[in-house]
Amino acid sequence: MDVCNMEKPCGEMMTRTLCMPKDTNPSGDIFGGWLLCEMDNAGYLLASRIAGGRTVTVAIDAMEFHLPVFVGDTIGCYCEVVKQGKTSITIKVEAWIKRQFEDCYAKATEGVFTFVSVDENRKPRSIETSNA
Repeated sequence: MDVCNMEKPCGEMMTRTLCMPKDTNPSGDIFGGWLLCEMDNAGYLLASRIAGGRTVTVAIDAMEFHLPVFVGDTIGCYCEVVKQGKTSITIKVEAWIKRQFEDCYAKATEGVFTFVSVDENRKPRSIETSNA
């Protein structure tokens, strides 16, 4: 992967999405809330796999937007576990963009998401128990 700023994504790629005109803000750039949703979905996939079941987002910390995202860009969300507790998993999520018609990648956004493993009654459950 050719990386524009020589930095490489951290963790595993969980999702890849093409940015479409419907995802823009009134100024024509990709809406930050849409990007945050994509990152939350990616984090959920990793957290739920680790928990062996349903997880819910309980916190989003340290969001930082580095670059604007445009229609036609492809967003890849990379995730890595920062911390795992008895019922919670904290995951760093990085959103990397590949500009349309270019061969390099750059980090657009990063944040830290915390998920809690829950049972069928939406009550916290032990991750160790959920993987048994």
